[in-house]
Amino acid sequence: MAEHRRGANLPSLGGFNRTVVLDAIRRSPGGLSRVELAAGTGLSPQTVSNVTRFLIDAGMIVESGTVVSGRGKPRTILRLEARSRFAVGVHVDPAVVTYVLLDLAGSVVAESTTSTPSAEDPDQVVRTMAAAVDGLVGGAGVAPESVLGVGIASPGPIDAAAGIVLDPPFLPRWRDVPLRDALGDATGYPVLLEKDVTAAAVGEMFLARESAARDFAFVYFGTGFGVGLVLDHEPVRGSGSNAGDAGHIMVDQGSLAGTPDGSGGRGEVGATVTPDRLVRIAAERGVPLGEAGGADIGADGDVDLAAVDRAWDGLGAAVDAGDPLATAFAAEVGAVMGRAVVVIVNLLDVDRVVFGGPFWARIAAAALPAATAAIAGSPILVPKHPVTVVESPRGADVAAVGAACLVLDAALSPRASTMLIAH
Repeated sequence: MAEHRRGANLPSLGGFNRTVVLDAIRRSPGGLSRVELAAGTGLSPQTVSNVTRFLIDAGMIVESGTVVSGRGKPRTILRLEARSRFAVGVHVDPAVVTYVLLDLAGSVVAESTTSTPSAEDPDQVVRTMAAAVDGLVGGAGVAPESVLGVGIASPGPIDAAAGIVLDPPFLPRWRDVPLRDALGDATGYPVLLEKDVTAAAVGEMFLARESAARDFAFVYFGTGFGVGLVLDHEPVRGSGSNAGDAGHIMVDQGSLAGTPDGSGGRGEVGATVTPDRLVRIAAERGVPLGEAGGADIGADGDVDLAAVDRAWDGLGAAVDAGDPLATAFAAEVGAVMGRAVVVIVNLLDVDRVVFGGPFWARIAAAALPAATAAIAGSPILVPKHPVTVVESPRGADVAAVGAACLVLDAALSPRASTMLIAH
């Protein structure tokens, strides 16, 4: 049986114990008996009985069959009732805002996108996003009262304590937008605000269930390059909740250096692998980018992100088709990122690296093997243990899914604070 968080047999900790039991059941897809719950959580049989009765009455778990184990009467199995509660995730991207609705098990029930509204009129931003959230919930036939809350994943920097989006890249008008409280007032739901790389890491940790790694780095490749960190099953946020800005790591750029003779050089990984820069280089090399080509993406500082996205789609399609130029180019992008990740692996001694994000998913077929090889074969790699390198199965919507998982994690994971189901 999986290792579960330990409970406390005190009446004042009733809400905490509910999350202990829910977390244990959620992490066991086959369900658990009350005897197994008591053994795994350290709660007394009476406390388990009281807690499970409350959760059954609340519709969050159900009795589902029995099993015979040795002598004695058969044990009733308790399973999570996934469609009893839901969470909304919102990912604010410079080009589009993605919305997802997850059930308690973390399965996507519904999703939608809107163009990213200009924050020149903050009230309009909130109205647009609130209407999208309400439409998502209503369109899925979900009762609003069954929605635990809304999680927002935003590019950093953010002021998490105040719920403010401060100054995200490629969103020049999104300065000091009090998004958390304004969206909460407009929707009536509790709202959590998180940096996108951290939200992605939380989603990866929450949805992995029993197989969740204790320590890992989540390499997030969107309009920028960042790293979400989980240490000892806890996301690393930093004092201002802006941890993960790894773009300034110096790295051997290889053929992406842009030198005339292709001899390479050193530079910051974030500046090296910005999608708009990569699209320009790919176009110069004759890499097929579909109908979008490399034209009209704009100059540095004035980037047409929609055009970049279309060109990246073309690159991804060429990689999937096995085009040699596209495959080699995507592999070099992966290798550069892998060389940067070695610094993170050395610093924190993690044994698992997860790659993901909206721009990563489209080149993963070629980029992941190259990143894996760059990490394993690095001459400066310090840890002697194997480092597992994988792609997130969450796809391009990983940040939105992670944002919803912030809400689910607050509701289902046993912590003494921010518990949304304690009453």
